[in-house]
Amino acid sequence: MADKFVIASNNAHKIHEFKRILSTLGVEVLSAKEAGVDFSNVEETGETFAENARIKALYAFKECGLPSIADDSGLCVDALNGRPGIYSARYGGENSTDDEKIKLLLSELSNVELKDRTAHFICSICCVISENDIVTVEGKCQGFIGNQKKGKNGFGYDPVFYLDNGKSFAELDSAEKDLFSHRGNALRNFYTLLKERKDLYNVNQ
Repeated sequence: MADKFVIASNNAHKIHEFKRILSTLGVEVLSAKEAGVDFSNVEETGETFAENARIKALYAFKECGLPSIADDSGLCVDALNGRPGIYSARYGGENSTDDEKIKLLLSELSNVELKDRTAHFICSICCVISENDIVTVEGKCQGFIGNQKKGKNGFGYDPVFYLDNGKSFAELDSAEKDLFSHRGNALRNFYTLLKERKDLYNVNQ
């Protein structure tokens, strides 16, 4: 019987992505809510995406005792010395909207030429099978920050994050975005890892 994995998130998009990848390996995926894990007291105190993913995955594992997966991701802008980085979701304040985050980002880059507005998204995935068996993979997507928003798809910084083909993430449909995105790349790396280490999802066999 396939093992159950808990996704240390209640984000429907993330859960769907993990289910799509893991279902091909015969793995059953539960959301944090379905596993009875309450994340209201979790503090992401790590200094890197990998550390924050590990904090969330370990917390879920300790709460439910099942193999747990978490991811942490964000935008790193070279001209801003890597900001907003791990603070991407809280850029401009805990309750700032996506539009407010983008407005602040564009304001900070207002005097930076387009050629110098290089940036990348990072997604780090941590999988905790046990306290002694923890694996981490990462995915990146290179691009640049445009001068204005374009497109109506996606979320967060997608309307101002442009690929080298001149399209913003918000101009891509879900399938196109999966081909290029940091999360898509991280999930593909995670899938490869699971295929190589079948013990991670067949620990009882």
